[in-house]
Amino acid sequence: MSSAAKELEVAYPRSLPQPLTSICGFLTLVGVITFVVTLATDPQTAWLAYHSNFIYFTALSLGGFAFALIMVVVSAHWPGPLRRMFEALAAWVPISFVLGCIGYFGGDYLFEWKREGAVHGKEAWLNVTRVYGTDLFVLGVLALLTIWFLRVSNRPMLKGLADNGTGFAQTMAKRWTANWKGDVEERDAAFDLLSRRSAPILLFYAFGFSLFIFDQVMSMEQTWFSTLFGAYVTWGGILSAVAAVALCSTIYKSAAGFEGLISDARMHDIGKLLFAFSIFWMYLFWSQYLVIWYGNLPEETQFFMDRLGPQFMVDKGAVSSSAWALAWSSWDFQWDRLDTAYGWTAMTTWACLWIIPFWVLLGQAAKKTTWILGPVAAIMLFGFWLERNLLIWPSVIKNDSTSYLGVAQILIALGFFGAYGLVFLFYTRVFPTIAVPKKD
Repeated sequence: MSSAAKELEVAYPRSLPQPLTSICGFLTLVGVITFVVTLATDPQTAWLAYHSNFIYFTALSLGGFAFALIMVVVSAHWPGPLRRMFEALAAWVPISFVLGCIGYFGGDYLFEWKREGAVHGKEAWLNVTRVYGTDLFVLGVLALLTIWFLRVSNRPMLKGLADNGTGFAQTMAKRWTANWKGDVEERDAAFDLLSRRSAPILLFYAFGFSLFIFDQVMSMEQTWFSTLFGAYVTWGGILSAVAAVALCSTIYKSAAGFEGLISDARMHDIGKLLFAFSIFWMYLFWSQYLVIWYGNLPEETQFFMDRLGPQFMVDKGAVSSSAWALAWSSWDFQWDRLDTAYGWTAMTTWACLWIIPFWVLLGQAAKKTTWILGPVAAIMLFGFWLERNLLIWPSVIKNDSTSYLGVAQILIALGFFGAYGLVFLFYTRVFPTIAVPKKD
């Protein structure tokens, strides 16, 4: 049993930071107004921007939840306060369920099968009842499991807040600490309960969220399929959560109350995860791309053709078999070919998510250096935002690599970012807050 997991903790309440909280609130308001206005003038753009950011933040928050579960399963010794940061990312999951319900109303602008009907052979799979019934069920169950996990995980450290806190935080702490049995007893009970339940929850997350991604992203091009796609996107969510915590660790390292808690050793650990997980993300991408490339079947290559352009895929229907084989025997890379499809976005995404983290974090010192690790993590988070847009927009709007970069699209994205920031700040600063060690 992990000594770290068995360590007593106590909530460390702090006031919401200003002006950061006000900025997040302002961005949220601007995003909502922009979305409503754009719905009236260009509903397809509004829903595409909504959907891409919905997928981004849903994957990020569930990635944080999954990693918190993983740390319980393996009885991790190393994370300390970083564990609470992963849990704070997961506080958005119930919001994702609400946003998923709202997204139902934009389905006609996203899914051809909803607007015109499914292609022959997929009618039983791609229909409104099956897709939205399954996906909202998965999101709803994950939201309930997240609330349960956060409540059990944080209950042992909330007694002081329940007795001496104020306002909403104290009210919730009192509810979550009902029938209190004592600090040590509550800590041990929480650890034992989470240890028994975390592995089954992880299995549900892996299968459920993969199915959700098949429906909400892959079915946007309903004739395309990849059995690896769910794992690829799911792993991207976990990697984005690791990047978010790595960035937070550089910010909180010198914050009041956290002196010495985010040590160089912990920075090194989260940096190693960022480095290794980016390699595995690239491995999943390459594994998916390679088999589609050498198979060269039109129903598979269309997805990559829409995003990478003809330079990285050869349209089998346009050339003979011998010409197709010869085309790759002397590959002629040309920069101007990146102007087709979403080529530049794809290359920028690749740079942000693999080239930069691999080469910059290759050495040990870089992983421990705040001004190196923080920017790399921020670049990766931006890279995943690009990647989520790259998954969504080309399925509907072809050969327009700037389609996701309009003023309305950016403002809607900032609205999501502001709302996510508000939830994160509220959770970490008011209730139940990031915990610090407490001696027995």
